[in-house]
Amino acid sequence: MPKPRSETGDKNFISDRLKSLRKEHHMSQRELATRLQLLGMDIDKNVITRIETNKRYVTDIELQALAKIFGVSYEALIDGVDKP
Repeated sequence: MPKPRSETGDKNFISDRLKSLRKEHHMSQRELATRLQLLGMDIDKNVITRIETNKRYVTDIELQALAKIFGVSYEALIDGVDKP
């Protein structure tokens, strides 16, 4: 069975928001990968590139780690809008 994709064929909803948050925090892809590694994620710079270019799925565990690093909610990562 094929993995699900969005209506537009995307593999994740966070690609644009992740790139935007990373740049807002003046963080390179390598720096983000290092921070994720410190949280126990097996992620390198190439994985960040694949997520940001929508060529890789994101697990719930990775989503949780990204939200923690950027201090945002899951909704902010997925929808681009934080709950009030």
